[in-house]
Amino acid sequence: MGELEKEVLPLPPRYRFRDLLLGDWQADERVQVEFYVNENTFKERLKLFFIKNQRSSLRVRLFNFSLKLLSCFLYIIRVLLDDPQEGPGGWAPIVWVNRPLPLWGLQVLVALISFLETMLLVYLGYKGNLWEQVLRVPFMLEMMNTVPFLVTVFWPPLRNLFIPVFLNCWLAKHALENMINDLHRAIQRTHSAMFNQVLILVCTLVCLMFTCICGIQHLERAGNNLTFFDSLYFCIVTFSTVGFGDVTPRIWPSQLLVVIMICVALIVLPIQFEQLAFLWMERQKSGGNYSRYRAQTEKHVVLCVSALKIDLLMDFLNEFYAHPRLQDYYVVILCPTEMDLAVRRVLQIPLWSQRVIFLQGSALKDQDLMRAKMDDAEACFILSNRFEGDRGAADHQTILRAWAVKDFAPNCPLYVQILKPENKFHVKFAEHVVCEEEFKFAMLALNCVCPATSTLVTLLVHTSRGQAAPVEPFRQRPGPWQPLCRAGPASPEQWQQMYSRCSASEIHHVRLGDSKFLGQYEGKSFTYASFHAHKKYGLCLIGVCQEDKNILLNPGPCHILASSDTCFYINISKEENSAFVLRQQEQRRQRRLPTTAYHGLTRLPVHSIIASMGTVAMDLPESGSSPDSADGTTLGLPADSERPRSIAPVLEVAAACRSPTFELLSDPSEDEAGLSDDDAATSGAWVKGYPPTSPYIGSSPTLCHLVREKIPFCCLRLDKSCPHCPYEDARAYRFQNKLLILSAERAGNGLYNFVAPLRAYYRPRQELSPLVLLLETAPETHFLEAVRWFPLVYYMVGSIDSLDDLLRCGVSFAASVVVVDKESSIAQEDYMADAKTIVNVQTLFRLFPGLNIITELTHPANMRFMRFKAKDRGALALSKLEKKEREKGSNLVFMFRLPFAAGKVFSVSMLDTLLYQSFVKGYMISITRLLLGLDSTPGSGFLCVLKVTEDDLWIRSYGRLYQKLCSSTGDIPIGIYRTESQPAPSAERQVSASGEDCEDPLEPHDTLACHLGHRDSVPGDQAEHPLLRRKSMQWARRLSRKGGRLPSKTAAERISQQRLTLSRRSEHQELSALVKTRMKHLGLSAAGYMEVMDHDNTLSYILLNPSPATRLELNDVVYLIRPDPLTLVSPGSPGRKASVSRAEDPKDSTRL
Repeated sequence: MGELEKEVLPLPPRYRFRDLLLGDWQADERVQVEFYVNENTFKERLKLFFIKNQRSSLRVRLFNFSLKLLSCFLYIIRVLLDDPQEGPGGWAPIVWVNRPLPLWGLQVLVALISFLETMLLVYLGYKGNLWEQVLRVPFMLEMMNTVPFLVTVFWPPLRNLFIPVFLNCWLAKHALENMINDLHRAIQRTHSAMFNQVLILVCTLVCLMFTCICGIQHLERAGNNLTFFDSLYFCIVTFSTVGFGDVTPRIWPSQLLVVIMICVALIVLPIQFEQLAFLWMERQKSGGNYSRYRAQTEKHVVLCVSALKIDLLMDFLNEFYAHPRLQDYYVVILCPTEMDLAVRRVLQIPLWSQRVIFLQGSALKDQDLMRAKMDDAEACFILSNRFEGDRGAADHQTILRAWAVKDFAPNCPLYVQILKPENKFHVKFAEHVVCEEEFKFAMLALNCVCPATSTLVTLLVHTSRGQAAPVEPFRQRPGPWQPLCRAGPASPEQWQQMYSRCSASEIHHVRLGDSKFLGQYEGKSFTYASFHAHKKYGLCLIGVCQEDKNILLNPGPCHILASSDTCFYINISKEENSAFVLRQQEQRRQRRLPTTAYHGLTRLPVHSIIASMGTVAMDLPESGSSPDSADGTTLGLPADSERPRSIAPVLEVAAACRSPTFELLSDPSEDEAGLSDDDAATSGAWVKGYPPTSPYIGSSPTLCHLVREKIPFCCLRLDKSCPHCPYEDARAYRFQNKLLILSAERAGNGLYNFVAPLRAYYRPRQELSPLVLLLETAPETHFLEAVRWFPLVYYMVGSIDSLDDLLRCGVSFAASVVVVDKESSIAQEDYMADAKTIVNVQTLFRLFPGLNIITELTHPANMRFMRFKAKDRGALALSKLEKKEREKGSNLVFMFRLPFAAGKVFSVSMLDTLLYQSFVKGYMISITRLLLGLDSTPGSGFLCVLKVTEDDLWIRSYGRLYQKLCSSTGDIPIGIYRTESQPAPSAERQVSASGEDCEDPLEPHDTLACHLGHRDSVPGDQAEHPLLRRKSMQWARRLSRKGGRLPSKTAAERISQQRLTLSRRSEHQELSALVKTRMKHLGLSAAGYMEVMDHDNTLSYILLNPSPATRLELNDVVYLIRPDPLTLVSPGSPGRKASVSRAEDPKDSTRL
């Protein structure tokens, strides 16, 4: 072993660090080869100093530039000191000049230095071809201006010889260009091509003018004897094409020079301007840079997108700058593609041109991130391109952009938008992430059980702008309450006024200890504070966040508010924008107003305030304003002949709290009281727990209704029988509840968020509706593995285009049909992407008039085509109102469209503002996820609805309902979904009545009669409708009596409308016969089809956080945030029911 170690030779001295430092390796016995290096020669060293070295060559060029400017300056001095009249006449003044001896000495010295420098540079630049150096224009000009001065040293008579020293200006221009290049090389910065081109253009103009001025002045020494200023004046007038003619050259040499200079200017200047214009256009496309000085003195955010669309840009700008705090921010857009014409026009508007900067570049390049000053940005918004054909590829690009920005600027907050949920965990480091498919499917799911949830959330996440309404009407005054709306008091419809006023409500936050409104409720229960805050100030307290804890929506009456809690409330204005206006007690006595917290329908808390209107005046009574007063615990209503039932007061602190009942998780029969024997037996196999399988990483665990044993894959197929289930259509299953059908192109992982909220543990089992997924392609195994644990979930391969597929999946007795926009519907024209979806939905409306259809569109502007009617006067009026809203700069110009107001249509682009609002309100994403059921925080409530029945109308007002819910179940109402009948004009009602009298319903076997005209058809059941036959004959006789007489205008209009109604009714009959024929062909029963007719004369809308005096109406649906059933509740709280009218004891205080 020792011998082996001896054989190992040590490292050669050349490769040891110690020898490298000490230089001992040079004593090695190896042959030292010294390679010849050119830098060792004297010429190469001079070349390194004068040419190659950036800093030294920059100094040399700067010195050369100074010499040329000095020579031109000396020439001007010689011209000013020279007097041509003192010399001989004729042409001699052109050849000889008067040059003083000191001036001659300075010019000779400058010429000598320039000559030596030029010869040295020629020597260093020599590469074997001497003529290449000699025939260069700068060398020839240099010799022309230096050699004659050197000759005068040896021949004194030539000292006064004219030498065109003014041509050194062109050498100065050449030296300046080289100096700028060396300057940018030395500081390691890429200079702008635009700056270089502008510099060349300016230098060319100056050199042309200076050459022309000096040349004309010298040549005119033999003519008009112009001074230097006269020559300057003449050149400016001539080159500006003014040409006064007061100063003109007299002799032909000067005239020839003017012609030559004009020709040169006509050739050189257009070329320079063309290059400058080209560079300017290219710079406009690329966007230039955002200066470091602006980044350090101003605040800016960066928007990174794959393709910049005008809709996306306007949504971002309107929402971002809607907040008053962000008015001084700048937006830097970083996009790899060029701006289109629409975006370019918008960015030229003065409102945006001073605050929006477009940069063409990629977020993956550090150079472009440096141009955008990403490290100094306040935030970076990274948006995915939802119009990309491959949504997965769009997410991959977004992920790479997020990684690149995080690597370049680790301290810059990221706001990332992801399309598919399975890609969300790649950007979990971002401060805020919005997954489009998660929110979309969860919102569509809640739309089925809580109507118009999409509209509710959209109104909450949009920032409202103030309107041109005066501040004075916002004050509380006695008398009937007049609602103020964004459409203005001149709005023709009352529902538009109420709807627009309430749509301005937003979610705000305030620390309880700092709040003027909520600070008095410290130490009180959450429900007590919520009720009294709404009663006094018109704000709806919905959630709270303790220090270093999660946000809780309606934590319940057992939660006691602390001064450090952050409260979240819904109101039109923040409380910082409000001020108290206390009425004097003498005025109250004179008006004889009661001192209760509510003065009938004439006293309301301030509610109709727009956030950006400024200070809000709030009228509060001096007495009775404390929540501890005796009169402050009940709501006073006007006297009525029938005394209203009493409502229990809301307790300040819950009397006691008991532990949660864990039987809620284990008792399978809790909701089986109203089920049949078969359903009870089936539900006995259900349990409550967390889904064991999730289709993607990052899904929030939600407690749901599950089956004890997972369902076989074959049993999930609705239209295929299997050994376990012999049924092949939806009707054969005999479901107790109506179906919920979702039509989608494929079963993506985001579809899991449609199923989970509808199977949440807080939904009663007897109210669970079967889910049928109508998919164009068969779902993958991992998705089926996730949904097979949920009860009553089926899928079917089919398309919404096929009527047979719709009938098989049970559309004829479905409660709701959700139509998801296809991912592959990317058209060449952007707004045509929704064409197929709109036409399919319109066909569904015609075939199944009573069907509740919820549609997702790509572009919100296309929602005006839902249930389109060409001659609908109401739609035309709403279109005009939409134009007015657009002119006012509203963020929701489509809010008055009936499909949006009713929650029948939804566009995922509406959720983009959720990400934008998170920059100011960082809690918006968390609150929205809690509302939609995407997150389930222990102790946080959930969104549900309550329908007002006839037994509940004794409550009469929304404020009393608020008190009733807070005192009994602890629920917090946040809004009303109201459906009203839309009265038709008298002429339309008359036509409708005439059409109903003439309607001739056909049986399925009378299909041939559907294709015949009404007058030629012979119905088979005339005996059952003798009145119809008699009226038809009378109508025919009246027409025959009139003969050839022309009917009056009114009669003609009535006949035309009747014919239109008859043709429409026959179309309904034809469609009905078509559907029944297809159902008969498929072996399906047609019973129940067309039982619910179309409700064209109804409109629905949302009242978000309405006034406490708002009257309740029949069939109103109230949105509630219900406390978590698993948290601590009051011992006197009864079981929570889906409807307030289901309480068994009418004398119970919890009965509404």
